[in-house]
Formats: sequence, structure tokens, C-alpha cells
Amino acid sequence: MDIDVVLPCLDEEAALPWVLGRMPEGFRPIVVDNGSTDRSAEIAAGLGARVVHEARHGFGAACHAGLMAATAEVVCFMDADASLDPRQLPRVVLPVLNGEADLILGRRLPRSRSAWPVHARIGNTVLAASLRRQAGVPLRDLGPMRACRRTDLLALQLADRRFGYPLEMVLRASASGWRVREVEVDYLPRVGRSKVTGTVRGTVRTVRDMRRVMAEVAAIR
Repeated sequence: MDIDVVLPCLDEEAALPWVLGRMPEGFRPIVVDNGSTDRSAEIAAGLGARVVHEARHGFGAACHAGLMAATAEVVCFMDADASLDPRQLPRVVLPVLNGEADLILGRRLPRSRSAWPVHARIGNTVLAASLRRQAGVPLRDLGPMRACRRTDLLALQLADRRFGYPLEMVLRASASGWRVREVEVDYLPRVGRSKVTGTVRGTVRTVRDMRRVMAEVAAIR
């Protein structure tokens, strides 16, 4: 069975060769170029990835564009910055394929101090605790490497197109009765500077977006 892998991408030309070169057999990369000013799209295409261009800026916008382009029964998401190893995708996918879970997230275990800045780790911990308390989802990390069935995810009708997209996915999945679980994956120092967690400002913006989504979904429920 082929599996599509959505990789939101913004100026990741330095990381893409490593990421795409470690994609396991049967995992088809869909690189969503979200307005890169470097050669990301050209490099991804040259390495055999399907390239989708999303003009609307935003992490959620890129993820959704990749989801709409996917055709496989099971779809994965992961960052394109080399902070996650594609060779660990099978361990994230397997519980979904075996019918043990409906949504699997990779719980990141940093392999060096530089892999996960303190401010970003604190923000993630606070959000995960809020998620456990509000939705009863047994997660310790809102990891970006994840897997689920494509048609089921489309049925959730995720609306956020910014940094709240990953959290909305978990909240709406839980509200729909999905079995949400996590497995451990390595977290590596990314190539280049993060547009999200590399700065305190980026982390604050991400937390703000996620808290907004949490409040919106709670109001609906």
C-alpha cells in the first residue's frame, strides 16, 4: 500500500535532499511549497517529490493543500526541515494500518540540547496539558509527525489555516470519537532556522493560534 506524506515547506532547500533521500519505499512525498524564495520547489521536484504550490501563507494552509492533493488511503504529515527522520514514518503508520488507532502522533524525544529550544518545549508542554485536561486526549506532545486515514481526516472539515491546524486536528478527532495515540520518534536539530519555534516570538505566535483554536472548538462542543 502506498502512503502519501505531506511536507509543508518554506525555504528548506538545504534540508530537502536529506529528508527526501530517507523516505521509505512506498511513502510518496508531497512537498507543499508555501512561498519559498529559495530553490525548494525545484530541488524537491528534481528528487522525485510531487510539488504542490500553496499561495496562501500559513502552516495549516500548506497542510490542507497537501491533504487535498493526496490520494492514498493513509496520509502522513511531517516537517521538511530534517528535524524528523522519514525512516521512522513506518512506526507512526503501523498502528493506523493495524486498526489499533485512528490518529497517531510522533512524540518527539530530543537527541541533543539544540534540537528543541527551552521556550518551545515549555509552550508545547503547556498546550499538551491543556489538551489532556480539556479533551481527555492522552498526549504529551503535539508532534508534527502524524498519520491517519485521508477520507476520515477530510470529514473533520478542519478550518484553521495557521499554526492552530495541528491542534484542531487532534481536538476534532477526539470529539468525533477517534482513538488518538502517540509513539516515540527522534527529534533532531533542524537544518536552518525555524520559522516557528526557533524564536520566542514564533513560539508565542504558535501558542496564541493554538489557544484560539482550543477556545473555538470548546465553544462548539
